[in-house]
Amino acid sequence: MTELMQKKIDELEKRNETALAGGGADKIAKHKKGGRLSARERVEILLDPGSFVEMDRFVTNRSTPEAARVPGDGVITGYGRVNGKLIYVSSQDFTVVGGSMSRTQANKVCKVMDLALKNGAPFVSINDSGGARIQEGIESLGGYADIFSRNVLSSGVIPQITAIMGPCAGGAVYSPSITDFVFMVENTSYMFVTGPDVIKAVTHEEVTKEDLGGAATHSQKSGVAHFTAHDDKHCLLLIRELLSFLPSNNLDDSVSLATKDRPDRIVESLNSLIPDSPKKPYDMLALISEVVDEGYFLEIHKNFAANIIVGFARFNGRPVGIVANQPQILAGCLNIEASRKAARFIRFCDAFNLPVVSFVDVPGFLPGKDQEWNGIITHGAKLLYAYAEATVPKVTLITRKAYGGAYIVMGSKLLRSDVNLAFPSAEIAVMGAEGAVNIIKREEISKAKDPAAERSRLTAEYETQFSNPYVSAELGYTDEVIEPALTRKRIIDSLEMLKNKRDIIPPKKHGNIPL
Repeated sequence: MTELMQKKIDELEKRNETALAGGGADKIAKHKKGGRLSARERVEILLDPGSFVEMDRFVTNRSTPEAARVPGDGVITGYGRVNGKLIYVSSQDFTVVGGSMSRTQANKVCKVMDLALKNGAPFVSINDSGGARIQEGIESLGGYADIFSRNVLSSGVIPQITAIMGPCAGGAVYSPSITDFVFMVENTSYMFVTGPDVIKAVTHEEVTKEDLGGAATHSQKSGVAHFTAHDDKHCLLLIRELLSFLPSNNLDDSVSLATKDRPDRIVESLNSLIPDSPKKPYDMLALISEVVDEGYFLEIHKNFAANIIVGFARFNGRPVGIVANQPQILAGCLNIEASRKAARFIRFCDAFNLPVVSFVDVPGFLPGKDQEWNGIITHGAKLLYAYAEATVPKVTLITRKAYGGAYIVMGSKLLRSDVNLAFPSAEIAVMGAEGAVNIIKREEISKAKDPAAERSRLTAEYETQFSNPYVSAELGYTDEVIEPALTRKRIIDSLEMLKNKRDIIPPKKHGNIPL
């Protein structure tokens, strides 16, 4: 090596050291004192060891005084692998000007977002920022707008995932809300449009950051966050797990994994899962865990609208999306939150070629003035729209109740579902037998010598005539009534039969979903 080349390499190493130092050792130590990882450590945990390739390491901000310029300008960008699959990533560095968004930082993020879209690879954004760089004014806001535009253009083309690993406020919250999945960390991350100080000044309400926009708030009340993690490392490992179920883009298939779980496995315990009393609840998660590969189910939005379950699992190695009513919560009724939650999940599955398997036990839409005043009609229509619009393979199993409009919207044959199965315990009708009898047989009951006995007799008669799966099967709305023990086998048979499904919707720019 020549002396000149050695000098140039020494200079490169010195520049690399400066860039790798971020905001400096003191700021990094202070940052980590709160239990948070550095921006670079986060990237290293997210990606396969040694796979990260950084881009724009030496880009600096020309708008700030020279003394305040730091290489990278508060964000680390580049690409790497997760389980061997190409992933693009950005990770904001709070130790550099509070990770604030500048024009320069936005340019770096937009560059990797453009590459992700061109190359059909998922994009993961790790957010840890004090917001817009106030010193830059509208330049900073323009940077946000450029990122939002790319989020929208990439939506439904590549999976987009956001990890909130610190503050995320003001305009910064809108990019995460456009992405497909949002992760938050307990006690160290928060999101809100306006902070506690502004709220106090305008409305005189006093609220903490945690109560206003912490992980618990957004995972349980608003539904903004799909996952909560105990700490930074847990969050990043959860993202890796989620990515294992997803294809790289809307044209690729998800990766199937080898499994030792036999596709024809009979699950005898399911024959005794459904209680004899239609009013007695049971855990739908128990059914799901019994029939999916290895009993593994990655639940999404676990703490939000728990009356409906959504998440990913595998059948015979193939990833699928699962939607299921939960009889243990609100008797499995659909309400505003559940309808929104399930509709968005189904549309994600449809965008990325993931079959949808639905487990139905729904007595109806949740009644109440608040539900009606807050638009249950419109929100329930979102779920209807999502099921009807989806062209991926759709398999629906009715385990017990399927009443009225809720029966229709939960993946019924009437909404273009491909295979509809039912347990012998299924009750498919306009409403429950007792409620129906009280309406249509009111006079007969009131005139009877023993009204209670007459009501019981008529209810049993109605159940025999209408509240069973065989009327639906006779009409072709149910393809097969199955023994519960055969659930896994029949679902896998259906998915195998549908794996080459092709479905076309009328040509259009896009539909107008009831938002």
